[in-house]
Amino acid sequence: MKLLYFAWLRTKIGIAEERVAVPDGVTDVAGLIGWLRDRGDGYAEALANLDVVKVAVNQEYVPLTHPVAAGDEVALFPPVTGG
Repeated sequence: MKLLYFAWLRTKIGIAEERVAVPDGVTDVAGLIGWLRDRGDGYAEALANLDVVKVAVNQEYVPLTHPVAAGDEVALFPPVTGG
């Protein structure tokens, strides 16, 4: 699975992207985020408040209940504002 981190999420986690093999029990976005939080302080801090984190799986915005699979590209980013 390819993970992409944008804006302040990238800063707190310390990398822009990575490839990971998630555990078998991770089947949706919420499970993925929970697993990521356990990977270290930077992940935990970046993903502490999901009200300010948006998720896209394979370039489509999705809710936390959306399923994830090994070949997916998952992007995590803050909400975008502007005019």
